[in-house]
Amino acid sequence: MLRLRGCILPRLLSSPATSLHRLLSAAVSPSPPSFAVEEYLVATCGLTPAQARKASPKLSHLKSPANPDAVLAFLAGLGLSAADLATAVRKDPRLLCAGVETTLAPNVAELTGLGLSPSEIARLVSITGTTFRCKSIVSGLHYCLPLFGSSENLLRVLKSGSVLGSDLQRVIKPNVAFLRECRLGACDIAKLYVFRPSPLSISTERIRTAVARVDGLGVSRGSPMFKHALQAVAFLTEEKITANVEHLKKAFRWSDAEVGIAVSKAPSLLTKNKESLQRRSEFLISELGLEPAYIAYRPAMLTYSLEGRIRPRYYVVKFLKENGLLKRDPSYFTVFKESGKAFNKMFIHPHKEAAPHLEKDYDAACKGEVPTNFRFT
Repeated sequence: MLRLRGCILPRLLSSPATSLHRLLSAAVSPSPPSFAVEEYLVATCGLTPAQARKASPKLSHLKSPANPDAVLAFLAGLGLSAADLATAVRKDPRLLCAGVETTLAPNVAELTGLGLSPSEIARLVSITGTTFRCKSIVSGLHYCLPLFGSSENLLRVLKSGSVLGSDLQRVIKPNVAFLRECRLGACDIAKLYVFRPSPLSISTERIRTAVARVDGLGVSRGSPMFKHALQAVAFLTEEKITANVEHLKKAFRWSDAEVGIAVSKAPSLLTKNKESLQRRSEFLISELGLEPAYIAYRPAMLTYSLEGRIRPRYYVVKFLKENGLLKRDPSYFTVFKESGKAFNKMFIHPHKEAAPHLEKDYDAACKGEVPTNFRFT
């Protein structure tokens, strides 16, 4: 105590009146409590404790809840629910630092001018992340709305991947212009934004390279498969494409012409795991006895789940044939490509009386519980 008095008293005696007053005030008045960011994010914004811990470093400079409160009130006024607010803050914690009068309100006014309703703007806030507090969102939407045809289509695409996160002048516009030259319509171009990652997020130079690779695969520009082929090769090197083509030829015993046909009909084969392709080959060719050429002209079957679709349906057809319940042998491509509802209607429901356990056994097989034999009675 004596030491403390010896330190403070000389300073008090030698200080001017103002300094003396400030020191005395500091001695008797506690410091204002610091803003507890994590607690605010949990209690007010609805984040989980883990989410709040992750977000709080981005808000460490905040000294009070004044601006966050104003932002939340503004967003709630747009119609955002508590869940929407939590999503928006989780995606972009710095949204709480945005100026309501300088940024958010002007953006909302301009978006309204583009024809977006309050509910659409509210949805936009919850799905776009950092983009909403950027002024570029207005110019981006002004360009993209006509491309996607409607605000509803645009919002649907934004749920999958934010086209608004790409540079409008250097990336989006040049890519769209080039793809129009490739005979892709606005609808197909818009669908490319749904893919993750989207080939439209890369440079136009890389897009041109990818299109040249698609040409080399024999997929014609403007065909329904073109956009799928572009997505398949946009993020693959020339060496990787060559290696994958060679693996397809080896696994399915295809000629150069047959692998070209298969890839042109199902470009996603180039991105499939080698082991999964090998398992499909062993099952379809070795067990079912399908000819390589038959598969090459119907490569869509290679995109279906082996354990969850192909194998269980094969067991059903095999069971029906062995028990004389089929009038004629169906095409396996038809068996595999039909929707679940159509398959049940064609191969399960007509045999409920003769094979009452068939539907249950088939459902179990689809879940991986493949029985040795389907029961007849």
